[in-house]
Amino acid sequence: MPLIFLIITAFGFTAFTSGKPDTIKTVKHIPDRPASIGIIGDTANVTTPVEGGIAMIGGGKDVDAAFKWMINRSGGGDVVVIRASGTDAYDPYIYGLGKVNSVETLLINSRELANNDTVAYIIRNAEMLFIAGGDQSNYIKFWKDTKTLDAINYLLNIKHAPVGGTSAGCAILSGFYYSGEDGSITADEALADPYNNLVKVYNNDFLHAPYLQSVITDQHYLTRKRQGRHVAFLSRIINSWNIFAKGIAADERTAVCMDQHGQATVIGTSKAYFLITNRSKAPEVCQPGKPLNWNRQHQAIKVYEIQGTPQGNGSFDIAGFDLKKATGGKWLWWWVEDGVLKQGE
Repeated sequence: MPLIFLIITAFGFTAFTSGKPDTIKTVKHIPDRPASIGIIGDTANVTTPVEGGIAMIGGGKDVDAAFKWMINRSGGGDVVVIRASGTDAYDPYIYGLGKVNSVETLLINSRELANNDTVAYIIRNAEMLFIAGGDQSNYIKFWKDTKTLDAINYLLNIKHAPVGGTSAGCAILSGFYYSGEDGSITADEALADPYNNLVKVYNNDFLHAPYLQSVITDQHYLTRKRQGRHVAFLSRIINSWNIFAKGIAADERTAVCMDQHGQATVIGTSKAYFLITNRSKAPEVCQPGKPLNWNRQHQAIKVYEIQGTPQGNGSFDIAGFDLKKATGGKWLWWWVEDGVLKQGE
């Protein structure tokens, strides 16, 4: 086992091992760099070839393999982590998972910072972007219609760099999204009244990720029993916009990793779900103050369940939702009777 020495500097800490030089890791804090709360690695910008991809992570313990998947697609370039609260803890974590030039965390917790040219420049020059967990309503409040949002969409649609998000960071990756601005809603509450004041769903006014414009995501799926509220969100989208959106959800410790062609696999230790609505099977009752009824002879929503593995399991065609291409999982039917979610095969 190599010896490890720790040197405290004015910029942070440096860990030296008796191994190779590339094991040296320094967290630096650069004065007067807007929003930056820490950077590790080479502070000089590099440009590397990238492959597009989106990692939708369900929260909880971080999924090492999902981060490695993104790192591989970054070409070893500069990684930027953005958040509206929290610390620079992702810097050494991501830096230690694979070969990258640098990892920097930006704490963008005001509209002033979100409109800062330097902040936008740092994001645009990233070869990989990760959106940390927290409160997605803050991301909407601080970043919507700003240079930061434009920079993220630039990475997604022009530069085609890999972008990932966990928990709240995953919630905002889809075109339709639940804001949680007035507080989180449970499945029971949402199914009892899909028009509950806490159900705030928005339509494609934030991020524009490839293949996710007709999708709404959810996270912490099994751990927090959120299947029912996800279904309620879909029912509201149908009623509000006459759009039969799809759902993608990952449980904790699990990620849906979609490549640049819209083909996804599930990485992690729990499950992911793909929900498919049908224009001929709209909810029977979706009205304010009434429990949701979406039965359709017990075949309201077609669901594909994939058990994740650390190496990645199964495949699902998010680009076209071609059900014949789904592999490695199993099909289920979900329906709702008087505000109660039920399922069968």
